[in-house]
Parts: sequence; structure tokens; C-alpha cells
Amino acid sequence: MAVGPTTRRRQLGADLRRLREDKGLTLDEAGAQVGISKATLSRYETKEGTVKWPVVDALCRTYGATDQERHTLVELAKGAKIQGWWRSLADPIPESMNLMLTLEDEVVREDHYACMYVPGLLQTRAYAEAVHRASEMRCNEAEIAHMVDIRMKRQELLARKDPPHIWAVVDEAVIRRVVGGRRIMRKQLEHLVALTIQPHITVQVLPFASGAHAAAVGSFVILGGPAVELDVVYVDIIGGGLFMEKREELERYKLAFDYLRAQALDIPSSAALLDRACQEL
Repeated sequence: MAVGPTTRRRQLGADLRRLREDKGLTLDEAGAQVGISKATLSRYETKEGTVKWPVVDALCRTYGATDQERHTLVELAKGAKIQGWWRSLADPIPESMNLMLTLEDEVVREDHYACMYVPGLLQTRAYAEAVHRASEMRCNEAEIAHMVDIRMKRQELLARKDPPHIWAVVDEAVIRRVVGGRRIMRKQLEHLVALTIQPHITVQVLPFASGAHAAAVGSFVILGGPAVELDVVYVDIIGGGLFMEKREELERYKLAFDYLRAQALDIPSSAALLDRACQEL
């Protein structure tokens, strides 16, 4: 897949930090040598905000980077403006969604654990409307419709020529909770079964019989970038979400997802349970 602006920005930050640490310089020392503050350099490395390519060039020279490394990072800096399909929508995107949309536009894989609802990328429109209507109590119908439109637009990434691999582990409670009524829920389960036929979508069900498991705290998504250092974890919270990218945090959630996959039903058994739950509606 093509490398997007956010991936370039995040890769730039990771590489600048690596070069500085390899040189044995602190943020204060490196910043002083190129005439920028510790705070500014920290922002460059933590992948936040815009960057100036001449500063990146100066940092590379200070760190003793090769000409090829310097050229690559300068090009990353020049192409690191954040933009995406959601910027063209007439209505503003809630701030809590901006980073998710930006990252998801460039992922190569997504690992979902869902304990409450079907993952958004796999929802039908009617199911998504029912979810938003229940959770966004203060929103009017137009606002709910706008949020659902965004969710449906997000799903277009599944139809790309080179789509990300979606691996979803859903708690049995997700397929037993009747959202929007029996007809809407039956259509949602039929949609989920149909999606699993696609080679880039894998769904496993974590049955009640599994008992206690590795992610009893709630739903999460591991957004996988083109390189492992660009991975991010998104955790659902009321009113938005929390993003984590520290190595120890990523390792904890990746290990939890590995355990969840092991505890869940295998793929054929999961499909059979989904089909049975659908027939029971």
C-alpha cells in the first residue's frame, strides 16, 4: 500500500529519536546544537505537529547520519502534512475521531477485540445507527446520521485493492446482544458471516464457556503500521478513546490478543456459532 502522510510523520519521529540516541545526545544537547528548544525537538520525536525540513536536515548532520538517511528523512519531513478523505466532509469531524481516521487510513492490519458491539468496520448501517442512537444520547438525528456516514465511509478501506487484514475476536455477548431489534441483529450477523468469506477478514468468537480471559477490561484495537514501531493501541472509553504507543503498552495488548485468539473458538467453529445465533433470531 502507499505510504500516507501520517505514516511518514510517525516514521520520521521514530528515526530522529533513534539517531539521537545512537549518537548519545540528550534532547537538550541535540536541540542546542541546531538552535531549537528541548520541547520542539521532543515534539519532532513524539510525532506531534508539523516539522520543518531544514531543521530535520540539520539534525541529521548533527547526528552523523549518512547522506541516504538524511535524504530519506528530509523527504519524509516534506511529505508529512496530515490530510485525508475526512477533510473533505462538509461537517466537522469530532476531535476524538481525528487520530483514528488518520491512522486507519494507512494501516496494514487491525486486530480487534470486541466485548460490547460488532467492530465498526464490520457493522451494517442499521446496526451502526442503533449503536449511535443508544450511546450518543445528546445527539440529534442529523448528528447521528453524520456519524454513521463516517463509519460507512471508513468501511471503504475493506474494498481497496490491497486492504488491511482485519482480525476480530468478538465476545459471545456481542452476537447475543440484540441491537436495534431482532431483524436488524439478524441482518448484522448475516453480514458478519458473509464478510468472513473474504480472505482479509478473520472473525473468531470467544464463547461464554471460556470463562475469565485476557481482556476483561474492555474492547481495544491494535492498529498495525507498515513497520512494527508504528503500531498503536486504541482503547474504547466513554466519550472517545485512548491511544497508546509505548513499547510496554503495545506488548501488553499484543500478548492479550494472542491469548484471546487462543481462547476463542477456531475459525470454522466461530462461523458455525455465528450461523446458529443468526438462525435463533
